[in-house]
Amino acid sequence: MSSLQKVKLFLVDHLDLAKDALHIYVALAIFLGACLVFGWKARQWKPWLLVLVVAIIGELWDIRDSIADDDPVRPWANWKDVWNTMIAPTLLLLFARFTGVFAKPPVAEEAVSGDEAEVAAGPAGGERDIG
Repeated sequence: MSSLQKVKLFLVDHLDLAKDALHIYVALAIFLGACLVFGWKARQWKPWLLVLVVAIIGELWDIRDSIADDDPVRPWANWKDVWNTMIAPTLLLLFARFTGVFAKPPVAEEAVSGDEAEVAAGPAGGERDIG
């Protein structure tokens, strides 16, 4: 068993996660981590592509391990893992790109009457003192 498989089994056993959930968490960590570390935006294709590359490398590693351990290679299971891994990053990319969900709220401007310029109050009895 390869070190990757040992780490995956350790995480699944000790975090009480399903393997499918592990794929989702790793995808989100890579996507958001890439945005944070590299300064990429969620609406850009770069963090999404990084998750896809890591997912494919992981599945190729799984296929290699299956062959090395004389286990059957199950392409449908590998495809399901890639698809499952890419759902959350794809949704984040689409929401960031095509909706206002992640947009910054507009900066509120102070209400100005427009009648006259705002001037700091002078000393009592000055020319601006009405009363």
